[in-house]
This record gives sequence, C-alpha cells and structure tokens, in this order.
Amino acid sequence: MTSIIFHPKYHAEIGNHVMQIDKYKKIFDRLNALNIKKQNFCKPLKANIKELTLVHSSEYIHEFLSGKHTSKTISSELPLDNHIADFFLYATGGTILAAKKALQKNYAINLNGGFHHAFKNKAEGFCYINDIAVAIAVLQNESKIKRALVIDCDLHQGNGTARIFRNDDRVFTFSIHQQNIYPIKEKSDLDIGLYDLTGDNDYLGHIEKIIPKILNSHRPELVIYQAGADPFSGDQLGSLKITKKGLQKRDELVIESCKKLSIPIAGTLGGGYAEDPEDTVDIHLQTSLSFINA
Repeated sequence: MTSIIFHPKYHAEIGNHVMQIDKYKKIFDRLNALNIKKQNFCKPLKANIKELTLVHSSEYIHEFLSGKHTSKTISSELPLDNHIADFFLYATGGTILAAKKALQKNYAINLNGGFHHAFKNKAEGFCYINDIAVAIAVLQNESKIKRALVIDCDLHQGNGTARIFRNDDRVFTFSIHQQNIYPIKEKSDLDIGLYDLTGDNDYLGHIEKIIPKILNSHRPELVIYQAGADPFSGDQLGSLKITKKGLQKRDELVIESCKKLSIPIAGTLGGGYAEDPEDTVDIHLQTSLSFINA
C-alpha cells in the first residue's frame, strides 16, 4: 500500500507569485474525492535542526529560521517569514517520511517537496531547504541506507542536489531537463540536457533507455524521484512539448523500472507552472495515482 504524505501546513501566503502553492491542497482534496483509503495518508513532523544540518550549514539554517531575508536567503526569489519557514520544514519532514515509508512499503509519495535548487549555504530558485538531500542524509545517518539514487525529471536541472552530492559516491544524481534555461548548471553524475521543443517520443526514449541502466549499475537501496510537472507543453517557464499523457508514461516507466528490481521509491512533486494551474494539479495527480496503482 502506497503511503501518501500530506500536512495542512503545506500552504503559506507568498503573494502574487508564479509558484502555485495552492496546488498541494488541491491534489490532496482530489485524492480524497477518489475515496483513497484514509490509512494511506500520513502526516509528517517538521524537519528539525539536527536533520537540516546534515546537509545545510548551521549559519544558513540560523538565518533561514530567523524569518528574515539575508544575503544567503534572498536568492530564493520568495518572501520569508515564520509561516513560509514552517512550510519548508513540513515539506522536508514530508520527504523524510516518504523515504522512510518507501523503505517499509516500496512506494511513498510526498504531496510536496522537490526543492532541488537549494545549496548547502544558500537558497535559490524558490527553494530554501533541499528536502531531497536532507531525506537521503537522514536515512544514511540512521544507517537505514548506504546507496541512494536521485532521478530528477523536473524541467530545471537539480543543481543544488548535484552540488551537494558531487563528492559522495554513495549517491548517484541523474537529471533530465531543458538545457538552455535556468539554472546555471552543476554537474550531476549523469545529465541529459534537452533541446527546446523536445516532445514525447524523444523524452520517453531517454527515460526508457537510461533509467534501467542506472538502476542496474548503481543498485541503490532507495530512489527519490523528483517528478516535476513543468516539462508540460503548457508550462510558463519552459518550452518543452511534453503532453500530459507523456508525463504519465514517464512516471509509469520510472516506477515500473524500480518495481522490477524491488527498489523502494519515494516521490516528490517538484515544479509546475502551467498557464492554467489546473493542468499542474492534473499532472501531479497523475503522478500520485501512478504511485498508488504501482
């Protein structure tokens, strides 16, 4: 049974912003409307300072928790107050919990998370805390896993995650993203930078070919899958031409590849900035259902 991680604190007021923060509650509500069994839903705790400082510097965490912008936090391009800090602490707690539940049940998804642009010592790109990196570090610190794999299928490269794990042979980072857009690229263990206007056939061809190879070569004890809705053709921040059906097939290919090798997989939703916000919700809902139906 797939664990679905959600907390009412998955919301904060960020004003008129391209980040569609209302999507998390909408996905939860739509899953509830489908009569998903209540025991599937789990509430996370807030990530604590000990967990955060396995990845981020103590100085940076102190500045983040102050609820005020500093030279290290202002590059988030988001407001910062105590409510927004709580949003990221619960989101990170959600990814930690999803990773732990995946080890128990093979499948779990956090209806939030994927803030892959955050670095050890600074915020970037709507990301204050790198929940993916923190979750992996927590499980390693607790001796629950040694080897992990990050499969990042967001529109944007997971530059913060790549930088954090660049000298850690226990963590393999893979990112497939649009090349000629934000961010300044870091070096993942494997990057596939896509040309503008790439469509379903080429995109899915890469997924189908590369994912089984990485799983077989690295043999992770856990996969964290950054599912990203933003490769969608209607997204405001990119120009890939991936359809909703193509993104659903992507999710199924990634999850099925892990299933064949009995590798636990935890999902994070990542970015989504469609011109119609309901398209973003639709895509994230598809991802959630792909986990539930695995």
